Amino acid sequence: MDGKESVVVHLTSEFTASGARFAVVTIDNPPLNLFSRPVFAQMIEHLESLRADPPRAVLIEAAGKVVSGGVDVQVFEGLDATAGSELWEELFGRIIHPIEELPCPVVFAAHGLTLTAAFEIALACDLIVASPGAKFGLVETVVGLTPSMGGPQRLAERAGSGRARELVMTADLYPADTLLAWGVVNKVEDDVATAARTLAEKLADGPTRAHRATKRIVAAWRSGGVQHADALTPDISGELFETEDLRAAVQSFLTQGPGKASFSGR
Repeated sequence: MDGKESVVVHLTSEFTASGARFAVVTIDNPPLNLFSRPVFAQMIEHLESLRADPPRAVLIEAAGKVVSGGVDVQVFEGLDATAGSELWEELFGRIIHPIEELPCPVVFAAHGLTLTAAFEIALACDLIVASPGAKFGLVETVVGLTPSMGGPQRLAERAGSGRARELVMTADLYPADTLLAWGVVNKVEDDVATAARTLAEKLADGPTRAHRATKRIVAAWRSGGVQHADALTPDISGELFETEDLRAAVQSFLTQGPGKASFSGR
């Protein structure tokens, strides 16, 4: 990815009432928040910053009327097979996989139309919160493509392979309530901005190392099934007994009862 014309993706650090740091990534490329080369480049830059200094939660959101109208088609113009393959490899390696590998929960807020790359990024996040009016679509077939930032396979994981093929092949738009019923969206909230931020803050205040362990166990299941995840879980979970959070929370439970512990993320 080359060059930056202006700031179209913002990264800010915020803090919960108890002092836990969480990050907010905001896509702001009006009027449609199209994923141009500068948007991709700035997403990559911010994800590198988050990987270098991880917060305790991340919220990805968008400014404006829509989340995104999709990818700026100029990104695809003139590409041959080799260049196209290199583009997808870069977007997997520098956006999708880094989001999934962040050692903290990642929440995606969808307040409106969420197409192509934005939807695929949402599917790489841990939790998706949508407004009742949000609509989602993978519409790459309009330019003769198939979604290639992990959308089909992550939809299949969440909703089943039949639903994934339907959504991709028809290129139809699907409302949030439908995707909630399919297990693609986690929550539908009238005030999605507040709900997503509240969720991110709740997760940031939680046992960050335990959340990371959960992500690692799920990733093990995704790559090798239940037996593979079972084989790795004892060591992954065993490491938690060395954390300040677990030790303090156990003592809090024993002396004060459940739900009284606070967590530092250590």
